[in-house]
Amino acid sequence: MTATKDDIEKAAGVLRAGGLVALPTETVYGLGANAEDPAAVGRIFEVKGRPPSHPLIVHIASAAELGDWVEEVPQTARVLAEAFWPGPLTLVLRRGRRVPLEATGGLETVAVRVPDHPVALALLSAFGGGITAPSANRFGSVSPTTADHVRTELGDGVDFVLDGGSCQVGVESTIIDVTADVASVLRPGGVTAEDLEAVLGYPPAAPSASPVRVPGQHPSHYAPRARVVLVEPEKVVPEAALAQELGHQVGVLVPAALTDGPVKAHTVVAVPASFAAYARELYGYLRAFDERGCDLIIASLPVEEGLGVAIANRLRRAAGPRPSANLTAPRA
Repeated sequence: MTATKDDIEKAAGVLRAGGLVALPTETVYGLGANAEDPAAVGRIFEVKGRPPSHPLIVHIASAAELGDWVEEVPQTARVLAEAFWPGPLTLVLRRGRRVPLEATGGLETVAVRVPDHPVALALLSAFGGGITAPSANRFGSVSPTTADHVRTELGDGVDFVLDGGSCQVGVESTIIDVTADVASVLRPGGVTAEDLEAVLGYPPAAPSASPVRVPGQHPSHYAPRARVVLVEPEKVVPEAALAQELGHQVGVLVPAALTDGPVKAHTVVAVPASFAAYARELYGYLRAFDERGCDLIIASLPVEEGLGVAIANRLRRAAGPRPSANLTAPRA
């Protein structure tokens, strides 16, 4: 189902009234509020169970509006916006006066992007302002890539859900800090480091080079209910068999090339060879494991190049700080 013009007008009205709207973007569904309304922004944190110190992203309708939301727009920001907006790139800049501190986690920087989804852009146009929107899920859990995911997880916590179909990128935006002389990637995402280097003319700095807090960097994030264990690719199949023998309900994410026959597991997903396809389906896979009763997910990291970096980042966050290869029998 795709949102109609009437749906979009209704959603804009909900935002003006201080309500929360779930909206589709090309990355994941967002939980949106009027970016200039501190009370509405505060509701996002309440519904998600998100710590108020975690910054949110302000979504705007076009690059031409960027100067309305930030203190200044350096040349690096202009170049990146021209190259990647609308698209899955978020720029971190000095906060403008229109942005309340509630939206920035108390920081004097703000994260801003233009989403590449017709429904999101239509809503931004109809609303006529900025929309603060983190992913529309409980804090730390798997991000939603369909409207049904939002309804299932947040229920009545959302005042209106705009259905824009399945998200086409499937992992969150890349966040890049452009407040310093050298741009720094703070979170890998839908725009790759290689794409950024081609536009910047130099490789962006590593995340550790910037003190700015950003979304999605909690030690355990993007996590299903099932425990996620990361192993070397060649160990996925034997570790799954061992865990199944120990009594786990095992879900497996495994490259198809590594399976010569049946895999001993409760649920097996042969991941696509294409990073773009894998990223688009990743959160759906993790949710499906929970829906099918898995208590343990065994996965290997993809080659960390291109979108593989973002996929690996999400899997590491889903696994959290727990030891990766300590398979014990489930509790009776």
